[in-house]
Amino acid sequence: MRTEELIASLARDLPPVRRAAPPATLLLRWLLVTVLVLAMVVYAMGLRPDLAGLLTQPRFVLAELLALTTALISAYAAFCAGRPDEPGWKLYLPVAALALWLLELGRQCFILSLQTHGAALILRPDFLCVPAIAMAGFVPAVAMVWLLRRSAMFRTTHACLCGAMAAAAAAEVALPLFHAADTMMTVLVW
Repeated sequence: MRTEELIASLARDLPPVRRAAPPATLLLRWLLVTVLVLAMVVYAMGLRPDLAGLLTQPRFVLAELLALTTALISAYAAFCAGRPDEPGWKLYLPVAALALWLLELGRQCFILSLQTHGAALILRPDFLCVPAIAMAGFVPAVAMVWLLRRSAMFRTTHACLCGAMAAAAAAEVALPLFHAADTMMTVLVW
């Protein structure tokens, strides 16, 4: 068989190629699954009784917004990492969001530990909430893996790291809505 015949036979049997979805579309798909699951978890666990008062506190709202920002930017970066046509600088955007979020959590932890004379630094796991917390992090992570596996595989390490950070940050957005953190250490561990 000659080269031209081989190429012609290979080209004749090729199935049509579907274009990979853009990162923004993948982000919207991930958000659809994540928001739905997190809403179900929060509904099943019930809203905190003091949530209305917390929403008036700037530190609570700031921590929630920073966690949400980290989740969105990390998910977008994960989907950009899977595409060779996306610039590399987009992969490092989650680092800034994560740094701001952790700085705010650290500041809150420091202030709370001063107010409680160190009691905020004690880890008190709440085993009744573990299944809900696990579900809040597990389903967004599975959705992220599923979407990443269906897209182009390029820079897989960055995609996995950003995807894991997105799932963890999304779960942290939902966690304070139904679970009262007795200590800041519990929040940092989860």
